[in-house]
Amino acid sequence: MLSIALPKGRIAKETLEIFEKIFGEEFKFEDRKLILQTDGFKFLLVRNQDVPSYVLHQAADIGVVGLDVLEEKDEDLVRLLDLGIGKCKVCVGACVDKELDYSLPEITIATKMSNITQKFFSKKAMGVKIIKLYGSIELAPLVGLSDAIVDIVETGDTMRQNGLKVVETIMDSSAHLIANKNSFIEKKDEIISLYEKISKILE
Repeated sequence: MLSIALPKGRIAKETLEIFEKIFGEEFKFEDRKLILQTDGFKFLLVRNQDVPSYVLHQAADIGVVGLDVLEEKDEDLVRLLDLGIGKCKVCVGACVDKELDYSLPEITIATKMSNITQKFFSKKAMGVKIIKLYGSIELAPLVGLSDAIVDIVETGDTMRQNGLKVVETIMDSSAHLIANKNSFIEKKDEIISLYEKISKILE
């Protein structure tokens, strides 16, 4: 049996729809349950940020998670397939009425993605002070907590509504199928078989 970690929310729903197409049966979590068990699979519903940890420690053999989370966590996992769902961008955002001064010796960024932010500004040879926030990140530049933010952008509406603009796109992200390295060796046939079925559906 393969165990699969899914992130709560839209990506879980869209992933289960892919499985429904492949196997011709309904995959639905019952009210508030976090485990869904079927003939050959055990699905675990976890927080997006936690998917790599479940897979890394082999609590799940494979998982579905955004590329942004993979890059931020930077764990030693097998990246199998871009599922092309849950598309978004990781962007630098700043106040509409201000230009972001890249010539400053140091810039203050509010974000929950400190590794992605650090790498991005290092490439620009800029010093960056990171203030880690877990929600309402758009507020930070508006109240002078930071010069800018680094955050996930889907449509850009949240930024616009809060008087911010996208200054630069750091990366595009979408949901990826990942595997634990040991599971990939131990259950290679099952994982490759599933990988091929999913690839076919996505074509």
